[in-house]
Amino acid sequence: MSQPYSPGDAELRSILGDARTIAVVGLSDNPLKDSNEVATFLQRKGYRIIPVNPMLTEVLGETCYPSLREIPVSVDVVDVFRRAEHTPEIAAQAVEIGAKVMWLQDGIVNEDARRIAEDAGLTVIMGVCIRTTERRLEGSH
Repeated sequence: MSQPYSPGDAELRSILGDARTIAVVGLSDNPLKDSNEVATFLQRKGYRIIPVNPMLTEVLGETCYPSLREIPVSVDVVDVFRRAEHTPEIAAQAVEIGAKVMWLQDGIVNEDARRIAEDAGLTVIMGVCIRTTERRLEGSH
């Protein structure tokens, strides 16, 4: 079983400080789902959220795209709420669109996805919640 993986706090602070646009893969329109709660939190923090879900057309007031490839603007962070077996394809798409960071949410770890993204120069975070990290770093300035 693979372990969560995350850079140190200084790099995490830099990633979150530099990021403007976060594509949320697997974003649900159900406000009770973790993906929706986390994306709402990130929106309130000032990040532009781009939903990625082939089943939806709009989430949280933003146009929803069927895959990363269809997003017409540059993406800084790809935040993933999909099962681990789907993440290598998502990593390949994150590389294709020139994202800087691939962030696999709490409980999602895939070494193949990590290798695909890291080999192309992306920073990879796995098995760690972006909301929890943002809150923790806020409290440790």
